[in-house]
Amino acid sequence: MKYTLKVYRGFFKKQFFEEFELEYIEGSNVISALLEIQKNPVNKKGDKVSPISFEMSCLEEVCGACSMLINGYPRQACTVLIKPLIEKTKTIVLAPLSKFHVIRDLIVDRSKMFEQLKKAKAWIEVNDIDSEKFGVKIDPSVRDALYVLSKCMTCGCCLEACPQYNNHSNFIGPQVISQINLFNYHPLGKNIKDERFSLLIKDGGISDCGNAQNCKRVCPKEIELTEVIASSSKDTTKYLFKTLFSKNKSKENN
Repeated sequence: MKYTLKVYRGFFKKQFFEEFELEYIEGSNVISALLEIQKNPVNKKGDKVSPISFEMSCLEEVCGACSMLINGYPRQACTVLIKPLIEKTKTIVLAPLSKFHVIRDLIVDRSKMFEQLKKAKAWIEVNDIDSEKFGVKIDPSVRDALYVLSKCMTCGCCLEACPQYNNHSNFIGPQVISQINLFNYHPLGKNIKDERFSLLIKDGGISDCGNAQNCKRVCPKEIELTEVIASSSKDTTKYLFKTLFSKNKSKENN
């Protein structure tokens, strides 16, 4: 059984669709189909072309490197099987994520996501930790909740699906809000939670979420992002009131 892989190729303004015809291999996924083309990059017209540029690493939906649009839907190419796709149509359309700068073909630059994590201080301060002692105790229920959030692989699918995240908006996106929640609830990470809250109350912060809930629908790790955003919004409101009352109290004392 043959099928067609229609790939959006190129970079900057030199972008175009190119079709490749492949023989179906039982159990194959999108990555294996791209690797088959890489062995012999000949398009459907019979022309020898340059190999398709794409990223992959773990091949088990952990690293997030192979994020792309598959039939218009943001997914991980390593876990999308060919068979269910060609049962509906014999043409599979692949394109790079549209919310990121395209480097070439299916490769995009996701570095802005990591820059946002830096701004959010998405890490644990370890300067005061005694290496000779055991770590802090974490309640099992808190630990389990944090584990779910820690599964985020910064793949970019949630940002691709979010209508508020675009070139005309400063919205930081659901991914970084989720990670702020993760570190603010960690027994050690909460030491600098006020600094993280300061990012959420700025322009582009949590108030810019339009509650479209697309992020939750497309998250490969099935993180309940809308619930996380709601929880962060509640915590941010408390932080604002706390800050306001502290300022008023300081004025009264003066």
